[in-house]
Amino acid sequence: MTPVLVFDIETIPDVAGVRALNGLPAELSDYEVAEFAFQQRRASNGSDFLQHHLHRVVTISCVLRDASQFRVFSLSEPDAAEGQIIQRFFDGIERYTPQIISWNGGGFDLPVLHYRGLIHGVSAPRYWDMGEGDYHDSRDFKWNNYISRYHQRHLDLMDLLALYQPRANAPLDEIAKLMGYPGKLGMDGGAVWQAWQDGKAAEIRDYCETDVVNTYLVYLGFQRMRGHLDAAAWAAEVAVVREALARIDAPHWREYLTAWGQSPGQ
Repeated sequence: MTPVLVFDIETIPDVAGVRALNGLPAELSDYEVAEFAFQQRRASNGSDFLQHHLHRVVTISCVLRDASQFRVFSLSEPDAAEGQIIQRFFDGIERYTPQIISWNGGGFDLPVLHYRGLIHGVSAPRYWDMGEGDYHDSRDFKWNNYISRYHQRHLDLMDLLALYQPRANAPLDEIAKLMGYPGKLGMDGGAVWQAWQDGKAAEIRDYCETDVVNTYLVYLGFQRMRGHLDAAAWAAEVAVVREALARIDAPHWREYLTAWGQSPGQ
């Protein structure tokens, strides 16, 4: 069984980077610096959404599924600094060579990790292998690598399900709910910066973890739709997810399972 690693990131404005790029005075608060960046962005394109390289990674949440386990975990501040978080993520790819699964990972998560990893001196040779590496199976990566959009070693579910047409993109939250899963609970990406300022790093991590489980459950549905899982295998794998979450003594998983309930067909 090829290991599967589903991932999602949460970010906040890179306040230090905005200060440095704009020569802002030290007496400005982080809030004021971020507001400066948002205002610049609004003036440029009408949106508060900052450029990818100005997003600071505070959490990467993952589901790892291999032949022996289903595991949900996070690499997060304050337990590790941004560079350490990103390095540990790519170390996992180095160790397991998994298929990685995302929702809009090609459009957001991975470009952010590329820029921020570059800034922090992160090493990720396996991830960047496109058939010219030193690994025994490197030649295979010419035809199926993590970088090329139409390869499957990184499967961006949003991009693929929309047939690579941005106007057909759908929100993960809505797709998950339409499939009978809880979707987002208690927070969305737009609330992360305020939550960070309020000292709610743990809540951000919990939110990211529930989102990555939503992504895995949608992925299972996709595997069933394309014939890689039959109905019985799909149901068994969904049961693995339920049972694994039920064993974790944490409020966000109790809330998640309560919201999941017993929807028909789930």
